[in-house]
Amino acid sequence: MRYETEKQLAARAKALGDSAAADALPDLLGLCQSASPLARRLAASAIGKLAGIVDAGAAVAALKPMLGDVHPQVRQYAAKALGTYGLAAESALPALRDMLRNPVEADYVKRSVTAAGLAIKAAMEIAARQRAETCRRCGRTVEPDEYARSQRFFQRTLCDVCFDQTSTERRNFETAVEDKKKLRTLAGTLVQSDGERRIADWLAANAIAYRYDARLRIVEGFQIRPDFYLPEYDVYIEYWGMDTPRYKAGMYLKQDLYMHAGKRLISLYPEDKTRLDDILAPKLAQFGRRENHPASHIKPASP
Repeated sequence: MRYETEKQLAARAKALGDSAAADALPDLLGLCQSASPLARRLAASAIGKLAGIVDAGAAVAALKPMLGDVHPQVRQYAAKALGTYGLAAESALPALRDMLRNPVEADYVKRSVTAAGLAIKAAMEIAARQRAETCRRCGRTVEPDEYARSQRFFQRTLCDVCFDQTSTERRNFETAVEDKKKLRTLAGTLVQSDGERRIADWLAANAIAYRYDARLRIVEGFQIRPDFYLPEYDVYIEYWGMDTPRYKAGMYLKQDLYMHAGKRLISLYPEDKTRLDDILAPKLAQFGRRENHPASHIKPASP
């Protein structure tokens, strides 16, 4: 298949998944049969996004054969999508169990299979016990499929209405965060503040790898975006650059989450910007590099 054709099919699958349209399923069913593994994978993902919108029986019927696809990522995304259909995907459990027993199945695929199986079983338990699960935002009793869908995406119990509202709020928040990234570090990374830029430049000057503003599911029900994560040290750095009551409330909550999850956190404040050598070098030296990274002395950056 030509590269341009594959790109068009993939873009079509993604657009259908983002459309939240009940009539998107027929086109996606066709894309599930595409010769392009990328298009099939994104079609499976799109069907998962449309859980609660399209016909569940038809969606599950299309996804189940994809668990046997020759490409592991297609199998992975089919499993993920099935998990969003909860009780309606009960018939997929035998195939999911077989995938877990397969000694040559990729570990990352098995992780998605396990998560899907747990979501489906949780929905089955709710139905069997007739246990009332309520939406954490509005208090309405949720259906088993609503529970499965919200647990997969947010690790919280939400009805479909509040799920959509939460999704919109998250997209708006992430867009606002990206719009604030206007300062460029020496390494070319765009950051939000002068303090973050100085930290990034200090890390780069000391040859310390970092991930900036990457999502982290820190504890059940909470996802955060640490300013910096240093994989060599398994350490997080947060720059607390504001002093408003609302900002401080969020700061205290985030610090509590780090502590609850047992994560190693270095907190930095505006007054620390000019003395990063004095703060970061000794703290990182104290933590030490992880065993799978060669130990090395941290040399302070030149002023």
